[in-house]
Amino acid sequence: MQNKILISLIVVFIYSNFSAQNIDYVLLKDINNSYTTSGGKIQSVFSNSVTPIMIGVPAGILAYSLFKKDSIARQKFYTIVSSELFSGIITTSLKLAFKRERPFTTYPNDIFKHSDAGSYSFPSGHTSAAFSLATSVSLEFPKWYVIAPTMLWAGTVGYSRMYLGVHYPSDVLVGAIIGAGTSYLCYKANKWIRH
Repeated sequence: MQNKILISLIVVFIYSNFSAQNIDYVLLKDINNSYTTSGGKIQSVFSNSVTPIMIGVPAGILAYSLFKKDSIARQKFYTIVSSELFSGIITTSLKLAFKRERPFTTYPNDIFKHSDAGSYSFPSGHTSAAFSLATSVSLEFPKWYVIAPTMLWAGTVGYSRMYLGVHYPSDVLVGAIIGAGTSYLCYKANKWIRH
């Protein structure tokens, strides 16, 4: 009886992993194959915006805090930078642990690369960075006119990575979870430290 249960669990596990990988591939193929030249240019702008925005937003908050001698703004700067840092560390560690090949390498006849891509695929570093910044800024400045554009930007960055053929949907999803999760934890930790 126990052997039958064990075999059943193994079969379900193998099927669910195969099915999840298949869904990941099919969804990516649909997104990547909708590529157009004008769409590629737009998505490349979002994809390439991550580093300048990740540096520019905290730098602007720091400059404001120093100019106005505003200690609260400086604390917000620390929260945002710490969330970006921890998100980057976790993402890089997972990339090195899983060593997942890029989709255009695994499926060269079906997925087409339209952007530069660095090391391994899982999770998406661009997406984790974008969601880290968007979430921490949204938590520190909880106004709809801050939350809506930052989250829309982060979501578009994630979509752009699939559209350009350099990440699977699961890479993007986990990147978003890491970015948002580390931001929330850093926000709570810094709030606790402030009080």
